[in-house]
Amino acid sequence: MTAAENVCYTLINVAMDSEPPSEISMKADLEKGDIKSKTEALKKVIIMILNGEKLPGLLMTIIRFVLPLQDHTIKKLLLVFWEIVPKTTPDGKLLQEMILVCDAYRKDLQHPNEFIRGSTLRFLCKLKESELLEPLMPAIRACLEHRHSYVRRNAVLAIYTIYRNFENLIPDAPELIHDFLVNEKDASCKRNAFMMLIHADQDRALDYLSTCIDQVHTFGDILQLVIVELIYKVCHANPSERARFIRCIYNLLQSSSPAVKYEAAGTLVTLSSAPTAIKAAAQCYIDLIIKESDNNVKLIVLDRLIELKEHPTHERVLQDLVMDILRVLSTPDLEVRKKTLQLALDLVSSRNVEELVIVLKKEVIKTNNVTEHEDTDKYRQLLVRTLHSCSVRFPDMAANVIPVLMEFLSDSNEAAASDVLEFVREAIQRFDNLRPLILEKMLEVFHAIKTVKIYRGALWILGEYCNTKEDVQSVMTEVRRSLGEIPIVENEIKKEAGEVRSEEEVSVAPTQKLVTEMGTYATQSALSSSRSSKKDEDRPPLRGFMMDGDFFVAAALATTLTKVALRYVAIVQDKRKHNAFVSEAMLIMATILHLGKSSLPKKPITDDDVDRISLCLKVLSECSPLMNEIFNKECRKSLSHMLSVKLEEEKLSQKKESEKRSVTVQADDPISFMQLTAKNEMTSKEDQFQLSLLAAMGNTQRKEAADPLASKLNKVTQLTGFSDPVYAEAYVHVNQYDIVLDVLVVNQTNDTLQNCTLELATLGDLKLVEKPSPLSLAPHDFANIKANVKVASTENGIIFGNIVYDVSGAASDRNCVVLSDIHIDIMDYIQPASCTDAEFRQMWAEFEWENKVTVNTNIIDLNEYLQHILKSTNMKCLTPEKALSGFCGFMAANLYARSIFGEDALANVSIEKPIHLGPDAPVNGHIRIRAKSQ
Repeated sequence: MTAAENVCYTLINVAMDSEPPSEISMKADLEKGDIKSKTEALKKVIIMILNGEKLPGLLMTIIRFVLPLQDHTIKKLLLVFWEIVPKTTPDGKLLQEMILVCDAYRKDLQHPNEFIRGSTLRFLCKLKESELLEPLMPAIRACLEHRHSYVRRNAVLAIYTIYRNFENLIPDAPELIHDFLVNEKDASCKRNAFMMLIHADQDRALDYLSTCIDQVHTFGDILQLVIVELIYKVCHANPSERARFIRCIYNLLQSSSPAVKYEAAGTLVTLSSAPTAIKAAAQCYIDLIIKESDNNVKLIVLDRLIELKEHPTHERVLQDLVMDILRVLSTPDLEVRKKTLQLALDLVSSRNVEELVIVLKKEVIKTNNVTEHEDTDKYRQLLVRTLHSCSVRFPDMAANVIPVLMEFLSDSNEAAASDVLEFVREAIQRFDNLRPLILEKMLEVFHAIKTVKIYRGALWILGEYCNTKEDVQSVMTEVRRSLGEIPIVENEIKKEAGEVRSEEEVSVAPTQKLVTEMGTYATQSALSSSRSSKKDEDRPPLRGFMMDGDFFVAAALATTLTKVALRYVAIVQDKRKHNAFVSEAMLIMATILHLGKSSLPKKPITDDDVDRISLCLKVLSECSPLMNEIFNKECRKSLSHMLSVKLEEEKLSQKKESEKRSVTVQADDPISFMQLTAKNEMTSKEDQFQLSLLAAMGNTQRKEAADPLASKLNKVTQLTGFSDPVYAEAYVHVNQYDIVLDVLVVNQTNDTLQNCTLELATLGDLKLVEKPSPLSLAPHDFANIKANVKVASTENGIIFGNIVYDVSGAASDRNCVVLSDIHIDIMDYIQPASCTDAEFRQMWAEFEWENKVTVNTNIIDLNEYLQHILKSTNMKCLTPEKALSGFCGFMAANLYARSIFGEDALANVSIEKPIHLGPDAPVNGHIRIRAKSQ
């Protein structure tokens, strides 16, 4: 913006790389140069004036030598020049030279070229001097009858602006524009004229609308939008007029313009709460979502549907439209699908849940058949969660859902399979009648499960809920099938030896000579290259997990075998069968322990897994009633308790949500009678058009304080001292991820400051969008400089910098004033949101929240290393066993890390177990530290 106090509507961004030209050289170019030279000189004059320079000596030169020219580029630049140049003397009187300019305006308003006429009319909308406008009124009126629509519509805008600012210059403007509107045929001209009547004389606008209300659906979309706005404003101010215009709004729902349909639907909802009106508006919204290709539009309209759902009386109407809402799932955008599924889930009832489940099942099957897309797995996960919620709320649907979902336990996407597993675990606990079906399906897909986490969960479910003899034997069969031939170690050694013999006996396929990077020849056999990969592919899944070093699944398998063995002993009466089954389970556990201690797996078995498997072996060897009670009853009680707590939390949240949505009337609230209420009090609703404007400006994100002035003053940061040559302070305005700094710069000296530049830099993930342009400050003058900063991540940031300037007439170096730092708080631009525990853990794993501290030591024993930590942190009272066994270990690591980083360094510490690389190798590991603040 210009440093002067005059309002400037035009912003021109230029790079000030070179020194500004002198006034004498520009005057010479304007007087004696050709068209090109005059154009360049005029551009330089405009830029200098925008930067705060006062060039009064050039005004008459431009009037004499540039104003008479007919070049179109010159005329465009002159409109910008007349807009920004000072037109009054210091005492507020109009400059005498402007009389000549006014005559030039009048000639341009009568110019045969319609573009020059229209541009001049648009320029007149920006003038604030009534003395300049008064002689031009006849010419402006005459432009209403011009043959070209561009001139006529700009003439309407000029008349509207002049009438709003200086009503005395054209007091009959509403009548004039009404007559113009009646006879006008062009849609853009009618739109401008109707818009003026809405704001200048609403009664005349209503009179015109009443004469053509049956033809509104034939108008252009730009005029229809203005009509919708008028109807809303009239009915908002006077609800008794609703019946008069409700039919017109219904007709506009069938408009060919999406914008008109959207505005008409929003207006219809505010005018009427009748079920037919709500249904028509909702149907219009759904059609817009399906037909519009822009995902942003889809999300905006979906938000309007969600707002409709929040109203208690509208929810029942929207429940009948659930199937129509599900048509939106054809959109490939994940965010649109997520909102659609959540909306459908909120609206589902016993009347439509069956249809909803059928559609969702089709969508799940579709995701399995379509070509993989980056969002396909996430969409499948959303569908699984939605079906899960439907089955919990409507248990009758679970039998239809489970067979479809169980197929996805073998999915390669662990997130979707985990959701299915969680759903199955909850369903098998809650629905006793579905247990045979779930167990049957689980046994069918058990061998096809690809991820170890899902395998562990499936093992737990099978071990917990297989109660019959046949089911227990089926579990044992599947376990043996997944393990392969046992003992595992001997079998693996035999396989290795067998492959070596076959390699010697079988003739090797023709070899291929390859050239290495060193230039030598290498020979590769087809048999040897495929041997290892083929061996890994042929390996059963459970054995494959353990050969990769994951023995946690082996501990889960031991628990499952213990449960089913104890249950088998209770079911079957034959003692020999008892011993055979238990011995088989113990053999499997023993061979797993043997494998873990051998050198065959990629990683050895951990001590925790050894302890767990050994415990299960001991339980099976003794078969005591106490252990039977713990394994077969207490585990299920724990699950039942967890699910009941989860269900209570869901019910509590739903109750809070319903209480929030319910309309409550206090005992002492006044009763409003429409017949006794003043017109301006007839409705408590806010103007939706005004709210939309405020939302676009970012003023609805947070409620300001009771005193808006005090709220703004709290955001003002002083950047320099009162005794500095240049005083500066900044108002920090945060709008979502945009930060606008409005910096007030005051020249406190008696000198003119030239090339006064605000130089800013950022610390943290803040990015300065553009550098502020330099400006000149007269003695004791001031200016406002705006700088835009983008937020890139959720971190606190710092903005710092200085102000540099030159003193006019001084030969010294550039002067510099250092600014105070501006601290940007994270709380100013983050928004609250909610997520599930699983999503939180996933995001926690994806984002680098923790810092790793590498530990290098020659100590090879973990207990000795912990003893060293305890001594260095004065915790001699603890033994290494206690430190390793529980919370004391965390405390030791915490104190150790505090001794390195200081008291304020951490909020959470965990020790990851070191890996022994060999008998005499040092311990390599790390401590995870999560800092309190960045």
